[in-house]
Amino acid sequence: MSGNGTTPGDDPLQTAVWRLRSRACWADAAALLPTDSPGTALQRAALLVERCLYTERGWEQAEDALRTAEALAHTDDERGAAACERGQLAYTATLHGVRDRADEARAALGRAAALVPPGAPGRALLDFRRGLVAENLTRSPQAARAAYRRAHAGAAAHTDPLLLSFTWRHLAGLALRDGELAEARHGFAESLRIREELGYLVGTAPALASLADAESEPEASRLREEARRLFRLLGGVPTWLARQLAPPAPGVATA
Repeated sequence: MSGNGTTPGDDPLQTAVWRLRSRACWADAAALLPTDSPGTALQRAALLVERCLYTERGWEQAEDALRTAEALAHTDDERGAAACERGQLAYTATLHGVRDRADEARAALGRAAALVPPGAPGRALLDFRRGLVAENLTRSPQAARAAYRRAHAGAAAHTDPLLLSFTWRHLAGLALRDGELAEARHGFAESLRIREELGYLVGTAPALASLADAESEPEASRLREEARRLFRLLGGVPTWLARQLAPPAPGVATA
């Protein structure tokens, strides 16, 4: 799910949804949305799919919401967006070791690509998710980098700063893997800046931890401690961050 953290026209419903989502209250946010229109049904599904990524739970609720969104989708844009969420849910289940659904993820994202043309508003998110599959399931960093760059350009063109925070972070991660510390530090810092400006609290701890990986001491330790504080504040979400933030064992030196 993308979304830029703002609410066009100060829509009070979308403002409430954003505030809950950004504070890791995805189920509460989804409960505010009606289920009888394609747009809101898809938004509900996207919220619950995102919860699976961050919490590793709620799989059945996400599947139910996604089936509803798929049933209500009638246009190519709606079907493409639903397929994109289907691919993300399958990717997330594979990533977290719930069940190997890599083939389903690739097929769903491929189906979405056939329905969502290049340049369409939803294409940037789709490109980003195809990059995730390439990086984390296919283990193809070159393909991932190309997809992230397309997503980055699309997010900038459609003024989607939240998605930009994700593309900055993942491009920086690939740069860090290649030993490009300055490029990695810049990308991680941009991701963190955007998330703090948007108030995307649930994504701020991962951004802090990523920037810490590219910084030297004592700044790295300061960033990790701030990430731990936010992680505890949100009740241990995202769950996968616990491993990255685990303090070093006694007697183990840190670089």
